[in-house]
Amino acid sequence: MYSEAMATQDRLIETTQELLWERGYVGTSPKAIQQRAGVGQGSMYHHFTGKSDLAAAALSRSAQQLRAQAEQQLAGPGTAYERIAAYLLRDREVLRGCRIGRMAQDPDVIAEAELRRPVEETFDWLCGRIAEIVAEGQADGEFATGPDPADIAAAVVAVLQGGYVLARAADSPEPFHQAVRGALALLRNR
Repeated sequence: MYSEAMATQDRLIETTQELLWERGYVGTSPKAIQQRAGVGQGSMYHHFTGKSDLAAAALSRSAQQLRAQAEQQLAGPGTAYERIAAYLLRDREVLRGCRIGRMAQDPDVIAEAELRRPVEETFDWLCGRIAEIVAEGQADGEFATGPDPADIAAAVVAVLQGGYVLARAADSPEPFHQAVRGALALLRNR
């Protein structure tokens, strides 16, 4: 019984993650969640108080997954440049955009603190983590020591998120890849 309840709860969260990524918060109705997850209204409201509660759980899970994926490259072997490059060059569904970044553009998510929190915390974490690696690279003489690591990290994250936007606007992943190549070229030039 417990595992069946957990399976239903997980299915609801995973379905909501996908729908938020595809449609945004407003476009993700409780009915659409229930239909795609294959659960009834009673099951949804047994596990969550409503759409906002379920969306918060889905955004938190997406944020955890994004941080875990990023950490695989950022904590991997290699120089500071190689680890940042591994993160920027990893396989992504470019035309779908970033699960978390897309939520930063959703006014209903930004307006509600509980929904905004995982978005804000993820970007804070990512900028901080990249800043640590840039500081390591500066200490090792790999990167120029003048720029503030936090500024460089914010620029790297902005290039990534902006690359998604450019790719979606062009309906082609090439603008994303071009932005990443440009960021890496700037990092390489010390």
